[in-house]
Amino acid sequence: MPSPVIAALVAVAVLVAVLLASMKVVREYERLVVFRLGRLRGALGPGLVFMLPFLDRSVRVDQRVVTLTIPPQEVITRDNVTARVNAVVMFKVADPVRSVMAVENHAVATSQFAQTTLRSVVGRADLDTLLAHRADLNEDLYQSIAHQAVPWGVDVDVVEIKDVEIPEMMQRAMARQAEAERERRAKVISAHGELEASEELRDAAKTLSEAPAALQLRYLQTLLELGADQNSTVVFPLPMDIIGPLMGALDRFSPAADTNRANIRDEPPTPRTSSTRNGVAVVDDHAEGRSR
Repeated sequence: MPSPVIAALVAVAVLVAVLLASMKVVREYERLVVFRLGRLRGALGPGLVFMLPFLDRSVRVDQRVVTLTIPPQEVITRDNVTARVNAVVMFKVADPVRSVMAVENHAVATSQFAQTTLRSVVGRADLDTLLAHRADLNEDLYQSIAHQAVPWGVDVDVVEIKDVEIPEMMQRAMARQAEAERERRAKVISAHGELEASEELRDAAKTLSEAPAALQLRYLQTLLELGADQNSTVVFPLPMDIIGPLMGALDRFSPAADTNRANIRDEPPTPRTSSTRNGVAVVDDHAEGRSR
């Protein structure tokens, strides 16, 4: 084969190799930060990108969201409680040029700064805030990390505290505190119930005092309740404030009731025997007749 033909084939092969080396395929979520002879050309992509071989150098930057787990950090809270806290940071590259020019490794820088910020924010809070108001601490972490990451071309999306580990002795103390709090609430509820019951009884007593007839009906209802048991015998006095209205009602039907009522008022109240027969209370008046 003649040497000119070989030279032509070699030239074509070199040209094809150079052409292939100058073409770069950049995905939709990637960018190429290109440097020509050490000077920044900019971020190229997505699609097919042509570069000058031996003159251009490129750095491929992924712009997808990265999930970064912060290792557990030993932290002393404001109330001197030792806790182990870890967190998760989700971020993405918003400016490929800054992520390459401003920091050597934006992922490592974000991770290190997130660790120091986590220790600082948790150290300013007490244990109750760390356990009950974690959302506020997450917001503080987010503001601090996001503000620092802007010059690096990094956009922080989420910062969340994952786990909080406290000593076992502190866990037992918190359990006792929670139990005491539940007992306190139960006592408060019981006291409120007794207060409401006493107020209801006071209102009922006031109503009965204003309506004597209601008091008499309540007395008769009590007699019926006592006579519900067929095998019971109850001895009780009949006060004159109960007999008086009843005798007054009899006066309207019997003219001779005035004499009987006067005799009853002259004598002291005599205990009467009440027994239950077939569920009805019966008062024995024979003893009173014999005494007369």
